[in-house]
Amino acid sequence: MKTIFITGVSTGIGYTAARELCANGYRVLGTVRKGSDGRRVESECGGNFHPILLDVASPAQIEKLPQTLNEQFGGLHLDGLINNAGIAKAAPAQFQPMQDVREQFEVNVLGLIGVTQVLLPYLAGSAGTAPGRIINISSVGGKLASPFLAAYAATKHAVEGFSQSLRRELIPSGIPVIIVGPGSIKSEIWNKSGSPGINPYETTQYRESFGKFMKVAREVEGEGFPPRAIGKFLVKLVEVRNPKVRYAFVPKPFKNWTVPMLLPDSWLDVVFGRMMGLKAG
Repeated sequence: MKTIFITGVSTGIGYTAARELCANGYRVLGTVRKGSDGRRVESECGGNFHPILLDVASPAQIEKLPQTLNEQFGGLHLDGLINNAGIAKAAPAQFQPMQDVREQFEVNVLGLIGVTQVLLPYLAGSAGTAPGRIINISSVGGKLASPFLAAYAATKHAVEGFSQSLRRELIPSGIPVIIVGPGSIKSEIWNKSGSPGINPYETTQYRESFGKFMKVAREVEGEGFPPRAIGKFLVKLVEVRNPKVRYAFVPKPFKNWTVPMLLPDSWLDVVFGRMMGLKAG
């Protein structure tokens, strides 16, 4: 039975990926921060799922991860690592608390790098065993930076850069590094980022524009892919023989990905400005 390690399986992309992989006969080791979440996902995924208590924002817990795996699973080989754990906190860059900025980098970037470092030995190939593969979950924001997501976009740009460098370093090992840049997925990401309906920047110059951003963000999220769709897509990426370097998993890709990627940045500035009501002074 092939084994896949996924970070952040309590909800969202990680959760649906764990369910789909278990349903397709994979053994899944998935990280959760709470034992109750681990038991819930285990009850829904069945015996192929094994919860791993780990907060990717904790360097000490990441450092102990190999010991945990060796004690529980002995001579473990991983056929895949899906670095999925991530958070998004929207705010005008000028006013976003630095604690929120640091938290996004701790989870989205430093946690991803730390987990990758300690798990790379488990992905190595050996006689009769093919190398595993790394799938890093980036975002459309890893290429296209929206207003009010400066810190989040910065973390996803960092994920893209790290993945590109790592892929080239791992050429001798045969371990592929795949980037997945999802667009909108129906989830609770924006409800998790703050209190729905409350604008904490009501007294700033971004009162109206930030309100429009949150309205647009929730509308786009509601039109996104159902979570199960990306779960099934990740199963394919685990199995495909010759994976691409990067995949854009975006609804209405011509409108939401191809065209924006072709437009000059100055044109995109105008588009975003009109959408969010950001006018030149």
